[in-house]
Amino acid sequence: MKYDLGKKIAALALTGLLSGVAAAPASAADTLKFVSWQKDEGGVGEWWAEVISKFEAANPGTTIEWTKVERGAYADTMTTLFAGGQPPQIVHLASFEYQNFAENGWLENLDPWFADAGISLDGWAGQQICTWNGETACVMLLYFGFIMGYNEAILAAEGLEPPTDFDEFMNVIEKTTKDLNGDGINDQFGTVVVTRGGPGQYLTELLNFVLDAGARWTDSDGNVTMNTPEMIEGLARWKAVINSGFTPRDIASGEGRRLLADGKVALKVDGPWLYPIMARGPAAADLKVTKPPFNPPVGGSSNVLGMASEISDEEKALVFEFIKIAMSPEMQSKYATVANSTPPSPTADVTGVEEKTPHFQLLIQTQQAAAAAGVDRIPTGLEVQYGEFSKMVMEEVERMLIEDLDPADVAATMQAKAEAIQGG
Repeated sequence: MKYDLGKKIAALALTGLLSGVAAAPASAADTLKFVSWQKDEGGVGEWWAEVISKFEAANPGTTIEWTKVERGAYADTMTTLFAGGQPPQIVHLASFEYQNFAENGWLENLDPWFADAGISLDGWAGQQICTWNGETACVMLLYFGFIMGYNEAILAAEGLEPPTDFDEFMNVIEKTTKDLNGDGINDQFGTVVVTRGGPGQYLTELLNFVLDAGARWTDSDGNVTMNTPEMIEGLARWKAVINSGFTPRDIASGEGRRLLADGKVALKVDGPWLYPIMARGPAAADLKVTKPPFNPPVGGSSNVLGMASEISDEEKALVFEFIKIAMSPEMQSKYATVANSTPPSPTADVTGVEEKTPHFQLLIQTQQAAAAAGVDRIPTGLEVQYGEFSKMVMEEVERMLIEDLDPADVAATMQAKAEAIQGG
């Protein structure tokens, strides 16, 4: 299924999502456009900045025009840029959204480029996900496992240890949600889950509870498996955490991470990008990391790098130089030390990484646990329809919260709607 481009362009024109992104055609090879949601994220944003610096130093006269678009508006904004014939030459997408771009023919097949350069992708973590219609549409930048950041001081004040399963998790977040100044409003929360932003991010947060309850969106053959006792349990857990007030509501991903960094929440389960934000926050001295209390942990592919297909050959050659720098041994090593994430390169030298990233073995442990369980945020059989599917799930789960619906009824509704999306 391809995007309904006409509807998306009309909607985005009304909301003005493209303001400040780019309106002029990018035909000159002396400027390459690069749009990303990670520009100001601690760690990974610094890694991107170094990739750009190295590219510009190696290609005098060519500069990278780096623009940030918020995660919640990202897929729609990129769709409109491509549909309008003004794509960024360097293409950065979440691994759960690139499929629609590839299906529309907007991403260059990278196989000939890698073949000409003599570059092998053997052993590159998560790279199989970047194969679409038998072609390499992108390069996987991160296959990860979730970790848990927690405030040791907040837990110690209640005589608590970091939770290791869901029951302990609920006990900790209940006891650490407090009104500290006596005004009747909670100003310290047990945890924070993201409930504002794109549907993909919403489903990733929800997946913590779904997986731990033993549920999956689909099975390995792509059949929808949502109307199950396990899914009902997962939805009930999500509902209990949010409607009990153990997390602040209407929180975007960046805001949630900052709340932990500022010492306003006891714990947060998130990807490896959480650590550099924690390390720079006012509460850094009290913050630690450990494995999540959910089993298996959320994990899988995160984001990908590619090039637009409808650009000049000169621009394509430059974009591939950018991709090669991002894949270089030096920058793959720095993906661990600077971005605090597990590099996908099987030959990345991570010697001494623990000196700057002391929890690096934890990242490897959760990555391997997620991989062993076959976890990925993109459900098999719904890759192209993931945007529509994730929006549907988010809407139905939010309706459950607002209208206090029975999780069993919600699971049945989602099963029927998911099957219709898949068959449509």
